[in-house]
Amino acid sequence: MKSARIRHNGEIFQVEVVDDLNLRLPDGTVLKEQDVEWLPPATGTMFALGLNYADHARELAFEPPKEPLIFIKAPNTFTGHNQQTWRPDNVDYMHYECELVAVIGKTAKNVKRENALEYVAGYTLCNDYAIRDYLENYYRPNLRVKNRHSTTPVGPYIIDTASVPEPNNLVLKTWVNGELRQEGTTADMIFNVPFLIEYISSFMTLNPGDMIATGTPEGLSDVIPGDEVVVEIEGIGKLRNFIVSEKEFFAN
Repeated sequence: MKSARIRHNGEIFQVEVVDDLNLRLPDGTVLKEQDVEWLPPATGTMFALGLNYADHARELAFEPPKEPLIFIKAPNTFTGHNQQTWRPDNVDYMHYECELVAVIGKTAKNVKRENALEYVAGYTLCNDYAIRDYLENYYRPNLRVKNRHSTTPVGPYIIDTASVPEPNNLVLKTWVNGELRQEGTTADMIFNVPFLIEYISSFMTLNPGDMIATGTPEGLSDVIPGDEVVVEIEGIGKLRNFIVSEKEFFAN
């Protein structure tokens, strides 16, 4: 089952996603992908991993971490499928990051790794754009790198765990204007989903709707206004968004 949040005719709905991203409203009406505004499918806190793929760490000239490097995303950084993301003026390098996201389904505190997937409602994707100009050290993002308004597309939907029996062995891909730029596998994560749930829940409580964004593999490149960026994870889906200039974005 796939569940999405959308806005249609000024109202927000939680809806079922059927074939080809058609959507079924609670009253049974079926809408097409392009007829709605897609919203981030979950609204909780996002715990995002830095350098969780060894090849990506080396790509940035850092040593792979020996324990998780986690930062928190502000809620206003999220945007939905088919929406716009902006590139700040006067920066040299902004890159995409295709990431698997685990969505928490029930309160999790002091969870053991072997039971961790019982606390996952499902999975979605995010594209955690980064402004490389402000990258300072191995711990990564100061706020200017990762916490800008509408620079983290999330979605299009949450697919339930029964449909993703092996989240730690999925192919990730990113296309820019139809050109394949990034390809990797979640099998190469340093810290997988069960490990991360155990780790985070050992010192704080995870709540329903919280998200764990698990990092990205190597294969990053610059994106500019006018680019269409699509991230895909095998068995989960594709998330599309469009890059515009800072001036264009804030003029809307």
